[in-house]
Amino acid sequence: MCILFIAINQHKDYPLVIAANRDEFHPRPTKSAYFWNEQPSILAGQDLQANGTWLGLNQHGDFSALTNIRGAKALNPEARSRGELVKFALQSSEYTNHDWLVANARHYNPFNLVFTERGNLYYFNSESLQRNELSSGFHAICNGAMDDVWPKMAKGEQVLEQLISEQQPLNPEHLFAIMQDSTQAPDHLLPDTGVGLDWERTLSSIFIKSSDYGTRSTSIILKHVSGSVDFYEQSYTAQAEIFNKKQFALAH
Repeated sequence: MCILFIAINQHKDYPLVIAANRDEFHPRPTKSAYFWNEQPSILAGQDLQANGTWLGLNQHGDFSALTNIRGAKALNPEARSRGELVKFALQSSEYTNHDWLVANARHYNPFNLVFTERGNLYYFNSESLQRNELSSGFHAICNGAMDDVWPKMAKGEQVLEQLISEQQPLNPEHLFAIMQDSTQAPDHLLPDTGVGLDWERTLSSIFIKSSDYGTRSTSIILKHVSGSVDFYEQSYTAQAEIFNKKQFALAH
């Protein structure tokens, strides 16, 4: 599960700003962002259990990311790994065609997929089978439908909007700070996604902390008006300590 905050055409220098957290079980083996040996056009972290990814870029600066949908239905243990969808999206637009997504969504457990096509960002929800362009403005995508407004989604979107309106130029460290907010929402604002009250509380913060599951990494992507892209990533231990900070620059 993940959360993404996206600002489109809201900053004079950066028409695209993305801040994203990856949440996962701590023991699940992972490799932090790198240019994949077998597919060197892809810059992404890698889930070493299923060999997919949750978020990445390709050599053209195209972006893709995925979030799981929580509580939609019982999970199918025989389903294909959702992480391969991001890999596919970064390889070819064939895999982000609406007909392909509709025909193949049933092979995966429920998901939201964000991807670039012809320079614009799109969003596909496997439950509604809708594929829509993300308009100029601020967006939050988490583990439900696009029009869900969970407390952490509203909070992060509001703080990002405030930061962008006040800060020229953008400091990536301030974006990282937004994504490290571990404040939980009050019970009366929690969604009911079928995981029980204790888990709803745990999952209600932008940055998730628990003994077995939590936020494993944060990614910041800044696309400049020139077309160049800066990609920042930092990983976290199970105790929420920062390690393995990385930075990449993609010229265009």
